[in-house]
Amino acid sequence: MTPLVSIITPLYNSEAFLEETITSVLNQSYSNWELLLVDDCSIDNTMVLANKYSANYSNIIVLKNQSNAGAAVSRNKGITEAKGVFVAFLDADDLWKPNKLEVQIKFMQANNCVVSYTSYEQIDEFSKPLHRLVKVLPELSYNKFLKTNYIGNLTGMYNASVIGEIMAPNLRKRQDWLLWLSAIKMSGKPALGISESLAYYRVRRDSISSNKLALLKHNYWVYKKGLRYSTLKSLYRMLIFIWEQFFVKSRLIVSTKPQK
Repeated sequence: MTPLVSIITPLYNSEAFLEETITSVLNQSYSNWELLLVDDCSIDNTMVLANKYSANYSNIIVLKNQSNAGAAVSRNKGITEAKGVFVAFLDADDLWKPNKLEVQIKFMQANNCVVSYTSYEQIDEFSKPLHRLVKVLPELSYNKFLKTNYIGNLTGMYNASVIGEIMAPNLRKRQDWLLWLSAIKMSGKPALGISESLAYYRVRRDSISSNKLALLKHNYWVYKKGLRYSTLKSLYRMLIFIWEQFFVKSRLIVSTKPQK
């Protein structure tokens, strides 16, 4: 059985990396997929590239926001249009290994899994390895995942036939964390991790996510705006987050640099 997988890729001024990202999808050993490219009013050649691939591949669909609205709106537009049994996400600068979908679908089917995620490696802006592997925990309960974001969005997948559509809240950053929190909660059981590294996350110097301190305020908004906790409870959760992020999760990032 080869169920359809819907892959959602938000776009905004993504011309520098988009072709490499799309190629990593085209190279998948698992062929029953659709790729939804959702443009957020790019002002570079992103739409030219997206339309070129859409014209050549019937399973690559281009969607466009009416105005620049942010990544959450783009993700939600893709989720609404998705037809797949499974839904996965791939940002326009990240990459998948060729067996990513095949391994993950087989794992989810074999384990009756609703939400899954995998280990991944980090690369730089020139696609060169940074020799860092981000390992996964074998499983994630809702309460454990509430402490910090353990799922690399480029690796996550959920069974939409079980839990339906899940909308990302309209936050500038970390809306993916809230989406996966909702998915785990709605599934009624822990998400399961695949230890094999199946993707490459691009670390960019100009991205907010490259600055961990700058991200702290966005994590606070996850609790305050996303989960609607009180200010006091949000601050308390942030203390737990800081400990979990910097003293627990950090141990999952290991060097893959060959020893001399």
